[in-house]
Order: sequence, then C-alpha cells, then structure tokens
Amino acid sequence: MEEWRAAHRGVLNTFQAILRNRTRGTAVSVAQRHKRKLTIFDKLQRIPGMQLARMDDVAGCRLIFQSIEDLDSFRTKFHKARFNHTLRNDPDKYDYIRRPKATGYRGIHDVYKYDVNSEAGKTLAGLYIEIQYRTLVQHAWATAVEVIGFITQSQPKFQKGDLRYERVMLLASEMLARVHEGRQGALSGVEGTEILREFLDLDEELGLMQTLRGLNSANSEVTDKRNSILIFSAQGDLEVRSFRDSTDALRALFELEREMPDRDIVLVRADTSDDVRLAFRNYFKDAREFVRLVDAACTSLSGRRVGRMRVVKKRGRR
Repeated sequence: MEEWRAAHRGVLNTFQAILRNRTRGTAVSVAQRHKRKLTIFDKLQRIPGMQLARMDDVAGCRLIFQSIEDLDSFRTKFHKARFNHTLRNDPDKYDYIRRPKATGYRGIHDVYKYDVNSEAGKTLAGLYIEIQYRTLVQHAWATAVEVIGFITQSQPKFQKGDLRYERVMLLASEMLARVHEGRQGALSGVEGTEILREFLDLDEELGLMQTLRGLNSANSEVTDKRNSILIFSAQGDLEVRSFRDSTDALRALFELEREMPDRDIVLVRADTSDDVRLAFRNYFKDAREFVRLVDAACTSLSGRRVGRMRVVKKRGRR
C-alpha cells in the first residue's frame, strides 16, 4: 500500500502545478492530499469488490470557489484544456450539485487518468487522481460533517452511527443551498419552513449547533513549508509536522503510520498555511463558517433574527 500511495506523488505534483497555474491571480484555493491509510482500509471493507488498483481517489486535489458560477466556468475551461491526461468520467456523472447525494453532500468530482510521453513519466501512466470542486458554502457543510465524525461516535458522511446526525446535516445542506446559493438540493419539493422546523427539532435533541459553537479550532501551528502532516491523538488533539520537501514528508508519513497504526494521520499540501487551514478545516475542528451560514439560513427561512437556535424555538416557528 505504501508503494502504491507513494507512486501517486508524481501525479499529485503534476496536477497541482497545472491547477495552481490556471488559478493564479484568482480567489480559488487549491490543495492536495494523499488518502489516509485508515480511510483506504475502510473503503476496501465497506465497498464490495473494491480493490486498491481500482480506487481512483488515492491522490486528490481540492479546489474551493467563491460561487457555483465561478466553479462551473473554471471546470468547463479545464475540460477543454489541451494535455494528454484523460477525463475518465462523463462530465455529469459525479455532479453532486445538480444531483446531491442522499446525505446532502454537494460538490463535483472528476477523475483523470495520468498519461505522459516522457520517459520519466512512463511508470506513472494509468494512475488516477480525483479533483474535487466545491464552493465555500459547500465546503463549510462538508467540513462540519467531518468534524461531527471526529467529535461523536457517528459518521454521517458514511451513513454510520446515530442516523439523526445524517438527517440533521441533510436538512442543513438544503437550507444552505436554498438561502446562500439559490438552489434546491436532495429535499426539493419540501417547504422551507418544514425543513427549518425539523432541523430545529433535531438540533434541540442533539445539541449539535451548541456543540459546534463551543469547539475551539486547533491552534496548532502550520508553517509555510507547504507539506504538513496532521496527527490526531485518541483524544482528538492535533499535532502538526511540516516539511519543505514532499519526498521527506511522504517518508515521514509512512514511518508515523507504522509507529502509530491506530492514529489518524494525513499528509496535506497547499501554497500557504491559510490555504491548509481553509481546505482542511475539518482537521482543525473548525466549524465556525458552517455555524455562521446556518444561523443566516435560519434567519432567512424563519423571517426573524436568529441568535441561537433554541431562542427561535421558544419564540415559536412559522
């Protein structure tokens, strides 16, 4: 597995260079990551017939846009770009903005097959990389789902554990889509007031928003050495180790995984420390943007000012 993951380093470096060049001078954030070992194990066990060689997201790049319009414009141009790498999927296949997942996840994924003519790149030919496209709103929701997985025994991302978390996040996704992006999601056809009412009821049962408000995002220092290994303790505390050279970082990652097989460890890369914190907010337990967006959505859907969820419930709902 280590050799397989390491082989994708060249693919990641190629695509991140292409993407950074095409987003230079824009407000688009670009980051990359190697898929976590524990996540690979989970996927192999969870999906019947899955094999490591068929896993198309071992290497991944993430782009975060200001709006859906910016996302669509960039992706359309990128599909027309002239290079040998092949888009494996139909452009609509992984469009989870127009067809959100049942969990409420919204975003778009593309899978490319690496292909170059150079002698050095021959050994990488045929490897896959996944590109994720999200808006800031969609990213805030996806971050909160990951944070819930860290701080509770449930995994709404994978539809595991207490199903109320999955439901409340589906409702939150619909609220964010309607209020902040003028779209309907997986609950199209359901009245906004009904969605808000059910969200508030579930939030009162779970105390979710209160919990997310109370989180202190990890203040672990992220330097501008670009390659950062994030290490989580059993208590969820975060340690960050940074490297200038990607090869050194990858070698250290594999050593740490062998030394601490039960720990959650991930290698990420971005241009600046701010980009690392934005693209991988979930690892820093930072759900503040999600909380802000949900508060604004509740205000909009209820027609009144919302300070805290339970205040709205006590005053009554429409």
